[in-house]
Amino acid sequence: MSIFQRKPLNALLAETNEEGEYTLKKTLGPYKLVALGLGAIIGAGLFSITGIAAGSYAGPAITISFLIAATGCCFAGLCYAEFASMLPVAGSAYTYSYATLGEFIAWVIGWDLVLEYAVGAATVSISWSRYIIKLLEGFQIYLPAEYTACPWDGGIVNLPAAIIIILMSLLLIRGTEGSSFVNSIIVFLKIAVVLVFIILGWQFIRTENYVPYIPDNTGVWGSYGFSGIIRAAAIVFFAFIGFDAVSTAAQETKNPRKNMPIGILGSLLICTILYMLFAHVLTGVTNYAAFQGRDGIAPVALAIDQMGTVLPDGSIQPVFPWLNKAIILAILAGYSSVILVMLLGQSRVFYSMSRDGLLPKSFSRIHPKYRTPFKSNITFLVVISVFTLFVPAHVVGELTSIGTLLAFIIVCAGILVMRKKMPDAPRAFKTPWVPVVPVLGILICLFMMFFLPFDTWIRLILWMLLGHNIYVFYGSRHSKLGATKNNNILSWIGLGIAIFLFSFTFIHQLSIGWEENYLFPAILLLIALIHIVLYSSKLIFAISHKK
Repeated sequence: MSIFQRKPLNALLAETNEEGEYTLKKTLGPYKLVALGLGAIIGAGLFSITGIAAGSYAGPAITISFLIAATGCCFAGLCYAEFASMLPVAGSAYTYSYATLGEFIAWVIGWDLVLEYAVGAATVSISWSRYIIKLLEGFQIYLPAEYTACPWDGGIVNLPAAIIIILMSLLLIRGTEGSSFVNSIIVFLKIAVVLVFIILGWQFIRTENYVPYIPDNTGVWGSYGFSGIIRAAAIVFFAFIGFDAVSTAAQETKNPRKNMPIGILGSLLICTILYMLFAHVLTGVTNYAAFQGRDGIAPVALAIDQMGTVLPDGSIQPVFPWLNKAIILAILAGYSSVILVMLLGQSRVFYSMSRDGLLPKSFSRIHPKYRTPFKSNITFLVVISVFTLFVPAHVVGELTSIGTLLAFIIVCAGILVMRKKMPDAPRAFKTPWVPVVPVLGILICLFMMFFLPFDTWIRLILWMLLGHNIYVFYGSRHSKLGATKNNNILSWIGLGIAIFLFSFTFIHQLSIGWEENYLFPAILLLIALIHIVLYSSKLIFAISHKK
C-alpha cells in the first residue's frame, strides 16, 4: 500500500451516518457550535498576550496585527468550512487530509494537531493557575508557592494547573451535551465582561496614547514598525486558535452540512470584531509602553486602573475598582472554556486516528452510557495533567502557534487537491474564489510562521521526528487501508527530518554561542545523529536486500 493512499470519500460519509451504542451522540446545533468556537477562541490570548504584543512589538497598531492574523484565519476558515460541510466526521484537519492528501500527510497533520490541542490546553492551564492565585490573594487566601509553580519557575509542582485539566476532562467524559451547556454559560459570561470593558473604557480613551499609531522601528527586526506589526500578528495568532476545533465535533452535530460552516465562520467573525475593539480601547486607555515587561502579562488589570479621575499629583483614582475582580473571574472562565474545547478536539482527533488503525484501539473505545471516547479522555487527563505539573508555559506556548499554522496550511492545500481530484463530490458549502483563497491562506500562515523564533522551529522538527517514528513502527503497519512494510520513502523522510534537526540545532547554537545552555542542544544533536544512523541503516539494508 502507498503511504499516500487516500481514504475513500464514501467510507468517510458512511461514518457520519452510523448509529448505535458505539457511536458519538448528535447533540450540537448551530448556536452551540458558535458558542463552542467562541469558548475556544476567547480566552488566553485576549487577556494576556494582547498587552505583550502591543508593548514590545506593535504599539497601538496591535489592532492591525489582529486584522492580519484574522485574515489568515478567515482564509483557512473558509477552507475548513467546505471540508466540514463535505466531510462531517470527527477529526478536523486530520480527516480532511486523509481524504485529499493521503494517509501519511493525514498522520503528519494529526500528530501536529497535538501541539494545538493537548499542548495548547497545557499552556492555558498553567496561565489559569496564575490567575486563580491572584483571585485568591484578593480574598487574603495564599497558596504555598512550592505547589503553584513548576521547578523551572521556583516551585515543585503546579497543582492548580493539573486540577483544572482533571476537572475539564471529567466533564468531557460525561458527554458534550453537558459540557457544551456549561461552555455556553461560560461564553456568555466572557463576552459580557469583554463588552463591559469596551463600553466603560471607551469614555476614558486618551487620543494622545495613539500617537504615534505605528511606533518607529528601533533598529531591531520585529521591534515596532512594519516588522513589529507582523511579528505581533504571529504572536496574537494564538488568540485565534480554537475556531477550527468546532470541526472536530462534526459527528456530534445535527445537520452538519449546514451547521458546521455557521459554527466556524460565525465564531471567527464575532471574535475578530471583539478583539479589534478590545485592543483599541486597551491601547487608548493606557499607553502601550506600560505593557512592556511584567505588566504586559495582565494588561486588562493595568488598563482598568487607568479608568478614572486624574488627581492633582498626577495619579489616577480608578472609577471601577470592582471591575478588576470581575475581569479575573472572566479570565478564569475563559481559560476554563478554552481548556474544555482543546481537550474535546484532542480526544476526537485521536478517536479518528485510532479508528483508522494508526493508533491503538483504546483511543476509539466509546463509553456505553455517555457515548464518548472515555479512554482517550482519561489518557490525556493523565498525560496533560502530569505535563502541567512540571513544565513552564513559555516552553509550550509558541509550539501551539506554529503547530496550528502548519495545520491551516495543510487544510488550505487540501482544498486545492480536493477541487482537482473530486470536483463533483457533494458540498453544502464551497470555498469562494478558489484557488485565490486557499493560496492566500497558505502564504499568510507561512509568512507568520517565519516570524516565530528559530528555536520554536527546532522543537517542531523534534516533535515531527517523534511522530514519524510512531507512524513507521506502528501506524503504517496497522492501517486499515493496508500495511506498509519496508517502505523506503518513509526511511528517506525520517533521514531528512533527522538531518534538518541536526542542521537547525547546530546553526542556531552557533548563532547564540555554546557558553550557556549547551546541554539541551547537545541532547538534540545526539537524538538527530541516532536517527540519521537508524534510517541510513534501514535504507542500506533495503538496498542490499534487493540486490
